[in-house]
Amino acid sequence: MAYFKHPTAVVESEVIGDGTKIWHFAHVREKAKIGKNCVVGKSAYIDEAVEIGNGVKIQNFVSVYKGVKIENDVLIGPAVTFTNDLYPRAFSWGEDKIIPTVVRKGASIGANSTIVCGVRIGEYAMIGAGAVVTKDIPDYGFVFGNPARLKGFVCRCGRKLQDKEKDSEKVILKCPRCGKEVEIDRETYENVIE
Repeated sequence: MAYFKHPTAVVESEVIGDGTKIWHFAHVREKAKIGKNCVVGKSAYIDEAVEIGNGVKIQNFVSVYKGVKIENDVLIGPAVTFTNDLYPRAFSWGEDKIIPTVVRKGASIGANSTIVCGVRIGEYAMIGAGAVVTKDIPDYGFVFGNPARLKGFVCRCGRKLQDKEKDSEKVILKCPRCGKEVEIDRETYENVIE
């Protein structure tokens, strides 16, 4: 076994990447796929057939249900919950009710957030703690609140991007910390709620 599994963890999957660590009381269901160098925190639940890329950090008490795909280098804060059914009932369940959700490369999801199924969280997006995400988040988007609303854009390093130049179709934003520039289309930019 090229990954670490705490003795109290339950791992039913056979697809766990090298260097991954699965901690106390975590449960990884059959057919789940977890990439290399990931961390699955205490009491996390990874449902069957969930796909997790490389370098993903899943903090304690996170629930990732069937239908969720998490790309590389994503951070999921403590007690985040992903859903997979828009019309849940205790007496009605079937595979046809699963609505897929995608978390793109480098995104960060703050503690105690709820991700309602069917959304796409863009590359390097950042979700503030306690947010309830009900809509897609653009690449580099910064959202928080209930429901989560677009409040600006963040750099790969996590700092809020600032305006540099604007034209009729695009906006160039720049990071005050690392100097990286990010191009955002004007329509997306104009959806920011201050």
